[in-house]
Amino acid sequence: MADRKATVSRDTLETQITVSINLDGKGEGKFETGVPFLDHMMDQIARHGMIDLDVCAKGDLHIDDHHTVEDIGITLGQAFAKAVGDKKGIARYGHAYVPLDEALSRVVIDFSGRPSMEYHVPYTRGSVGGFDVDLFAEFFHGFVNHAQITLHIDNLRGKNTHHQAETVFKAFGRALRMALTPDARMAGIMPSTKGTL
Repeated sequence: MADRKATVSRDTLETQITVSINLDGKGEGKFETGVPFLDHMMDQIARHGMIDLDVCAKGDLHIDDHHTVEDIGITLGQAFAKAVGDKKGIARYGHAYVPLDEALSRVVIDFSGRPSMEYHVPYTRGSVGGFDVDLFAEFFHGFVNHAQITLHIDNLRGKNTHHQAETVFKAFGRALRMALTPDARMAGIMPSTKGTL
């Protein structure tokens, strides 16, 4: 399997973003986005997905975080699609349950080639550290649409909003790791994931 690395830049009226990833990394993350709580969550993706992830973003944060968060999700999704390539030899499916104290979340992923998302996270508060948690749905929508994956996210229980969010992102990272694992047993056995399945 070739090196699974990619760098993608996105430049719009609202944001300028560059994402570099190595899907076979050591879980190292570097984030300069101006949105500290999102940086903390993306670090969970890197650590638990064993993905090297470098995200640099400049956005219209003087208005709010919306464009920056959404466009980071879009650019990250584009980088994943580029790094994964034709998807031959990957496990394709991934899932994870992650607890943190009282909170428990489940994430299930299929590198299906069809963007679809079910997102069920009943946050108990509207913000954490000044971050509007509604924007996490925008982040994941952007990712799903551009990585071309099917994604199910369910927070099964939780009272602390920080814990709810962190379990979601840790489970997302671990589900990615499972789905992207090179699986020699599956190479040539699984149906092609090209096109519509």
